Amino acid sequence: MKLFDRTGPTKWILVLLLVLLGLGSVVYNQYLINRILEQERTSVQLWAKALEFNALPIHQESSRLLLNVINELESHEAIPDSVIEMLVEVEGLRSMQNFVTDELILDNRGNFKLPAVLVDDNDRPLEYILLDEKGEPVVEYSFRNVRSSNIETEEKRLAYIQKLKNMNSPIPITVGEGEEAFRQFVYYGESAVVQVLRYVPAIQIFVIMLLFFVGYTSLVSITRMEQSNLWVGMAKEAAHQLGTPISSLLGWIHIFRDDLPEQSEQHSLINEIEKDVYRLKGVAERFGKIGSKPELQPLEIASVLDEAIKYMERRLPKIAGEVHIKTDMRATGLVKLNPELLQWAIENLMKNAMDALQIAQDSSNLGITVRSYLKNNGLFIEVEDTGIGMDAATKKNIFRPGYSTKKRGWGLGLNLTKRIVEEYHGGELTVAKSEPGVGTTMQIRLNLV
Repeated sequence: MKLFDRTGPTKWILVLLLVLLGLGSVVYNQYLINRILEQERTSVQLWAKALEFNALPIHQESSRLLLNVINELESHEAIPDSVIEMLVEVEGLRSMQNFVTDELILDNRGNFKLPAVLVDDNDRPLEYILLDEKGEPVVEYSFRNVRSSNIETEEKRLAYIQKLKNMNSPIPITVGEGEEAFRQFVYYGESAVVQVLRYVPAIQIFVIMLLFFVGYTSLVSITRMEQSNLWVGMAKEAAHQLGTPISSLLGWIHIFRDDLPEQSEQHSLINEIEKDVYRLKGVAERFGKIGSKPELQPLEIASVLDEAIKYMERRLPKIAGEVHIKTDMRATGLVKLNPELLQWAIENLMKNAMDALQIAQDSSNLGITVRSYLKNNGLFIEVEDTGIGMDAATKKNIFRPGYSTKKRGWGLGLNLTKRIVEEYHGGELTVAKSEPGVGTTMQIRLNLV
């Protein structure tokens, strides 16, 4: 029987929504990257066309011839100055065209912020000889928007060119006309915007996983709180409901005892019934203490264990043979505990062990062993049975509220036992070992005073 099932539709709907959100974010992010890459390639193609246009021989030749004409006319005094000024104005228009190409298309201050390089057909950067402020010749390379530290040596320049070549397909440029024409190539990379966008999916996935973790943890915490409040309320209600019939039973017992001789067999049976009723009264008091902080006092553990074992020995089931409880009590020392609650925890473990023996139905090897020992400044109590044991799934969920392998079980006994040991006594309850068909060993660890 499973009262609480965490694998309900809510969790899977939450997972599905987060997965769809993550996939949608990744797809849209890739769409944006592709659009930006298209625009960047268009900008590079425009730059390449401008370079190709400026490199046409006809433009260089026309400019040279026009300047020669101006110089020749200036040497003739008969030529009016207005004619020479008109020719200079035409040459100025040519310079304006170069300004548009250089400043508006090629300049770094525009929208074109991509690392790029112009190379020859051997993938080597073009070199330009420029004059510095002192008039000394300086070699410049055809890199744009590239840090000087990345191209300060020949090896770095070639490696960076190879890097750009692998990032995008090159854009060819034809320089010259006819048989004298030759080809150059533009290699370019990605802008800073695209590089940042490539990391966005990873960040989004991390945030989505974080949200899922927080949401799932909150859901589990709320579920546990509801479960805890449920069994606390059930326990207190059970204690309240048991109070009246227990008081009535004690009254009837006193009436029956007064009507029977003290040495009769019925009188001894009445005494045993009275012990069980007082035991039932103690159980009701235990249920009434659930949810409130118990009072702990230093006590010898041996006496508490002995009382719990003796009570369970008188109520061993007859399962096609005798079932014996073996004890191995080697631990001595004081432990801060509440005797009623700790005895309850021990009895729950022994009751579960008895249930495992009943299910096993193997009369040749039925037994329960309770042992205690000291180790690493801790006191250990183990309840071992030779019952059906547990598989991995049962072992994982055995302490979960509402989980039970019994058809009529509420699945609260071991969870309550774990809470008594760990929350009330500061100890630890674990499944020390369990094997299907062999048996199970439950282990309690308590701190010595």
